[in-house]
Amino acid sequence: MASLRDSELRRPPAGAGVLRESVTETIRRAMFEELAESGYARMSMEAVTRRAGVGKAALYRRWPSKEAMVLELVSEAAAAHIPTTTDSGSLHGDVERFLHETLRALRHPLVGRIIPDLLAESARSASLHDALHHAVLGPRRAAVATLLDRATVRGELPPDIDTGLATDLFGAPLYFRMLAAGGPTDAAYVRRLTHAVVAAVAASR
Repeated sequence: MASLRDSELRRPPAGAGVLRESVTETIRRAMFEELAESGYARMSMEAVTRRAGVGKAALYRRWPSKEAMVLELVSEAAAAHIPTTTDSGSLHGDVERFLHETLRALRHPLVGRIIPDLLAESARSASLHDALHHAVLGPRRAAVATLLDRATVRGELPPDIDTGLATDLFGAPLYFRMLAAGGPTDAAYVRRLTHAVVAAVAASR
């Protein structure tokens, strides 16, 4: 009998005690669609439940608030699209690959509507600002720092560059082009931008 009770204690919970991944994925998709359509300020937990076709309890078992839900799901999505830091053999190659991977992420149909809205909201919310910086910007800046360190070891960059400025130069022009100014982002543009970023990074003292 003791062994039976032990096995029952080890048995995973069933029914309402399990946060089914299929439901979580449905909510995740609904949240991003609602965020892109309504914006963070107007989006509500109730609107997400209606779009997902689930009850409120399904959301509140997972997240205590709208902010918690948005930050967790946006952080997960951002973590899945951090540019790789595999050594291409040159700073030029590393920059070009970084730009292509960033461009691929920014071309997602929802991203261009979500990022500007969250950045605007983060200017009014310290907790949102800090969380976005930690989950979205932080890992990308860390990836760039890895590429810069490697280029310095190769002798492609002087050791006294302004690392913070050089890191800004990696992504800022492409973000501005995609999310604000507009304009072509074809292969020719990425090639030109790569040359410009490499030159600017080398001069960032």
